[in-house]
Amino acid sequence: MNNKLVIQKIEELSMNALPALQTQLVDGWVVRFSDGYAKRANSIYPLYSSNDVIEEKIETMRKMYRRKKLKVIYKLTTNVFPNDLDRILEQKGYVLDGLTSVQLLSLNDVEVPSANKTVLYSTFDEKWFFYFCELNHVRGTDQVTLKKILKRIVPEVCYVILFNDKNEPLTCGMGVLEGEYIGLFDIVTNEKYRNKGYAKQLIATILNWGKENGAEHAYLQVVLNNRPALNLYSKLGFKEVYRYWYRIEC
Repeated sequence: MNNKLVIQKIEELSMNALPALQTQLVDGWVVRFSDGYAKRANSIYPLYSSNDVIEEKIETMRKMYRRKKLKVIYKLTTNVFPNDLDRILEQKGYVLDGLTSVQLLSLNDVEVPSANKTVLYSTFDEKWFFYFCELNHVRGTDQVTLKKILKRIVPEVCYVILFNDKNEPLTCGMGVLEGEYIGLFDIVTNEKYRNKGYAKQLIATILNWGKENGAEHAYLQVVLNNRPALNLYSKLGFKEVYRYWYRIEC
């Protein structure tokens, strides 16, 4: 599979793994709205071929997001239409933000034992959601939106928490399985217990669940300024296949 097809495939998988509350297709661009929670769920994905005049189209996007009182955000890769869209947006004053590495791993290459203290839910669970919001410091107003998003996921999902002997949550996260791909999302570790290998144990649980349910590849997204996470994923064998970034209107 060539790199453009890989980008399109993973971007489609990631959209399905974090479905927006509202989605509209505008001349090849996927336009997503979710009450402002998370840039991924409130941005424009210029994934497919376009025909409209680019200046008019950018203005249409501005009006759509302004009506919803949201910032205009584009999620970009090297595979966008038109291919000079990043340059066009930069010239219009859209600022660069959130440079992120998208990485892949063949599950044939990994054998990592799962932790004994992990709890895995195959459907949305309120206990998992409570700890997830607590560890991520999700504001109460955003929790309502996040819960709506998570309950809209169509592919199979595993929600995982790792506890210690005192029944404290050490780390949690989720995996979304679609076809042969398991995506790792929102892996977060309790601030008191970081750099002790707990995230690796949690990830192993998600990867093994994915393998048991037919996954052959794992993918994830990690911002490039998160050095500890980059080091962890490198040790597990993940390799970068492309990057994405945002352009945000000032």
